[in-house]
Amino acid sequence: MRLNTLTVQNCRNIAAATFVPHAGLTVIAGENGQGKTNLLECVYLLTGGKSFRGAKDQQLVRHGEEMAHITGHCHTGGRESAIELTIAGAAAQKRGRFAKVNGVDYGRATAIAGIFTAVVFEPGHLSLIKAGPEGRRRFLDAALCQLYPGYIGILRRFTRALTQKNALLRHYHATHDADALLDAFDTTLAATGSEITRRRAQYLAQAGPAAERYYEELSSGAESLAIRFSPSAAEGALAEKLAAVRPTDVRAGFSTAGPQREDFDVVLAGQSARQFASQGQQRSAVLSLKLAEAAVAGQVTGEAPVLLLDDVLSELDETRQAYLLKHMNTGQSFVTTCDASAFSRTAGKVVQIKNGQIIE
Repeated sequence: MRLNTLTVQNCRNIAAATFVPHAGLTVIAGENGQGKTNLLECVYLLTGGKSFRGAKDQQLVRHGEEMAHITGHCHTGGRESAIELTIAGAAAQKRGRFAKVNGVDYGRATAIAGIFTAVVFEPGHLSLIKAGPEGRRRFLDAALCQLYPGYIGILRRFTRALTQKNALLRHYHATHDADALLDAFDTTLAATGSEITRRRAQYLAQAGPAAERYYEELSSGAESLAIRFSPSAAEGALAEKLAAVRPTDVRAGFSTAGPQREDFDVVLAGQSARQFASQGQQRSAVLSLKLAEAAVAGQVTGEAPVLLLDDVLSELDETRQAYLLKHMNTGQSFVTTCDASAFSRTAGKVVQIKNGQIIE
């Protein structure tokens, strides 16, 4: 997997930029607020139109402009592909994110998921262990959406049905024939939710051993890591679970069971990292998870994904920096930094960015 050229127009603070990254390591250097993360975000958007910062359309389009355009010429799947992404701002008549691949209109940008894959590691991920379960579910779903294009459709159908069910539960006593409506929603939730749980479990079964291996290397064999998934229901039993908790749902006013409640725990030396891990252990665990994400992506697609590292080296000690840099040699990597001196001897390429302009 490789990005050959990237062209950006009117995305965040980048008015117009074109650059040719290195096939290995590209270092994007600049002061804070100059557009380093914005440039990485543009690369990540090529994976299916999703921002790793959760940005809305109007946030991505440069102030005062109608549209943002991103074009990436990539080598993926053994061939060259041109991915064109258009993001409509608040002033555009047709809202949304749309994509073309080699001139063929794919419609919504989510339809191109799986063509170009990338793994991003940014400072917010360092709270993945200690933060709430929502971030861990997002970690799983972001990886799965890239690897299995149909997953995003399943996730959307589940989310839409869940939103509608929760709205009904809030007005349950004022709604005629509410139980019949809940039956319909639960049928959809059981089908889509079971598939979501199955995919998440399958993914962690692949990623878990890889994360364990990376953590063992990082700790020089002094500690062990394990991942324990807590599914919403046993396989094939979600429909029964939804029926069983309905009285609880009615009292609570929202759905209390399903994939939206799932989580996984990282266990270090037999103890939950969420409760007992030191800051250093947390960093090693998160680094292991992200490297495992890249490893699984390589296994599924047959190609190493592009690795995007947003100012994380400054958050890691020298041992973890060295370990991460060593594993970046397997494919193409982008690193943002305020200080490029640490990469002065790199075999890759260093570019500067200032006020949204790339200086090579």
